[in-house]
Formats: sequence, structure tokens, C-alpha cells
Amino acid sequence: MRRNQSGITLLGFILILAVVGIGVYVGMKVIPMYSEFYAVKKSLDGLALEPGINNAPPDRIKSLFFRRLYVNYSDNVKPENVSIERADGGWHMTVSYEVRRPVIANLDVIGNFVAEKDLTHGGPAD
Repeated sequence: MRRNQSGITLLGFILILAVVGIGVYVGMKVIPMYSEFYAVKKSLDGLALEPGINNAPPDRIKSLFFRRLYVNYSDNVKPENVSIERADGGWHMTVSYEVRRPVIANLDVIGNFVAEKDLTHGGPAD
């Protein structure tokens, strides 16, 4: 009685390893983009809790926002990516930016990120 071999061939193993390797490589490019976006959202949330932010001038708001981003090592958000508009009871802040990372040869991973927050927290300013 013959026993049939079961399992994966060397070629199959190499192909699976290549697919997993490409997935890990792309993940290494994409994960920092999303962690930076998380830092932008956390900076906006913290800024919204700042006392007197609803009456602060836009330049002061941008300064506070970029100070928070500096702590989080965010490099892709520039002042031209931030817009602040007057809203009911305060300000409406929008951060819209694009991150482009090269992957292989002329293929890029592109992320378009938009975060919005209403800045309406009153109270005494510092």
C-alpha cells in the first residue's frame, strides 16, 4: 500500500512567502500614514477642549494645533492644509491633506485624509 505525500511544495511555499512579504511591505508604508491621521484627530480633540477656544483668533488656533502636532512628530500637515471658518458658537476647523509614499518602482500608495472638528468650548482663556 502506497502512502501519498501531502503538504506544500517548495514553489508553493515561496509564492506564499512572496505574497505575505509584499503585504507586510505595503503595511509598513500605510500604517505610519494612519497613525499620523490618528495624531491629527487627537490634536483636534484636545484643541476642542481648550478653554476659550471659541473666541480665540484663527492664528492662535493654528498655532496651538501645530504645537500639538509637533509633539506627535507629524510632518505631512502644512498650514495650507488647515482651514478655519466661523460657526455657531465658535469655529469649524478642517484639516485636509494627502500623503504619497512610493512602494515599488513607479507605484505609490496615496492617502487622502480629512478631519473636521467644531471648536465651541467656552470658559476662561489662559
